[in-house]
Amino acid sequence: MAAPFILPSHIWSAATGPNSRVTMGFVGMGKQSRGLLRGFLSRDTQVVAVCDVDATRREDAKRVVEEHYAKQAGSGFKGCIATGKFEEVVARKDIDAIVIATPDHWHAIICCAALNAGKDVYCEKPLTQTVAEAVAVIGAVGKNKRVFQTGSMQRSMKEFRVAAELVRNGIIGKLEKIECGFGGPPKPCDLPEDAMEPGLDWDRWLGPTPKRPYNAILSPRGIHDNFPNWRLYREYGGGMVTDWGAHHLDIAQWGLGEDENGGPVEMEPPQDWQTAQSGGVLKYASGIPVIHIPEREKGVVFHGADGTVMVNRGKIQFDLRGETKAKFLSREDVPSLAAQLAKVEKEFLADAKVKLYASDNHQDDFLGCIRSRKQPIARVEIGARTATCCHLLNLGYQHGQKIKWNPAAFQFAGGTGDVSWLKRPYRGNWKV
Repeated sequence: MAAPFILPSHIWSAATGPNSRVTMGFVGMGKQSRGLLRGFLSRDTQVVAVCDVDATRREDAKRVVEEHYAKQAGSGFKGCIATGKFEEVVARKDIDAIVIATPDHWHAIICCAALNAGKDVYCEKPLTQTVAEAVAVIGAVGKNKRVFQTGSMQRSMKEFRVAAELVRNGIIGKLEKIECGFGGPPKPCDLPEDAMEPGLDWDRWLGPTPKRPYNAILSPRGIHDNFPNWRLYREYGGGMVTDWGAHHLDIAQWGLGEDENGGPVEMEPPQDWQTAQSGGVLKYASGIPVIHIPEREKGVVFHGADGTVMVNRGKIQFDLRGETKAKFLSREDVPSLAAQLAKVEKEFLADAKVKLYASDNHQDDFLGCIRSRKQPIARVEIGARTATCCHLLNLGYQHGQKIKWNPAAFQFAGGTGDVSWLKRPYRGNWKV
């Protein structure tokens, strides 16, 4: 493997010297990872390895990295490796942190390998494919004392923090229910076989999942500007329940104060669970239900005895006792979102007893915690418990049974459920 090059110190404008740079490797180089790569390249980091099972994607990522550093160094830098095997990235002694943005069925395996190799990890949501994997990743972080950030970046958007603080401080009165808007559960993969093109290691793309013929819907070839629909199939993802649900359920749990050590105690599927795309309900020990609604544009809606807070990306509406205190739902609304959030903070949260972790940027938060050795805003327990909420909903849609849950133990309760639902078989030698 090529040794990483060292940039001249004058290239780095940060107050810290070049030796403080975080060296990084990336695993999975699709659309989401390309955005993460651009973000981390613009910070005090050095990317030395990229990995993807598609040769075109990994070579393009290598080109992006090398062109970025060549512009800074003023020379033709060649120092980033491109590989199809994540093990080669994990094994490098010169890498501090690994960013994982693969399909969901690979998350836990690569996370545990990286953590056990002493790397800090940034892994995309949903954190895992099963509840058992969530427990395994929590254990690997603790055993190896690593910094771990889940890619639930809504936590680093101010509108979501302000909404959660309004709820946590009782500003809208006693919380009665929460609605979360996102799409439906996954289905078993039934795609036909497509002609295979050279340059893709299809067997490795499948990895721990059952062997099946190639289909371009699962892994579109080359550079594409869309999020592939492998996420719609149970073997590789969790449908929109884990895709967007992981974002919005995370905020619901933040507002409930159940995000780090808690979780629901019951999951109730809808009566038409065989065909339902929404309607599942997660119930908490407080009696508060979190209801899965189909309207994604509604984001998260907190309903209190005295008012409501609706929050989504770049949007918020806060109503209190019949009066709208803040509303930014489109560009036509004035004043700006930032101005309205500042006004809400000043009027309702200036003396708040509950102040939540404030992060302005998810990537900066991760890098800062690598240096301080503190845990970031979306630490592993939070990502794991959010993923568990998603998995419980999907189990309800899949089996149609009311589930009682022990969130402290990550186990079924009250004689409900089947322990086999919490894990999945792995093909070959793959394991967490």
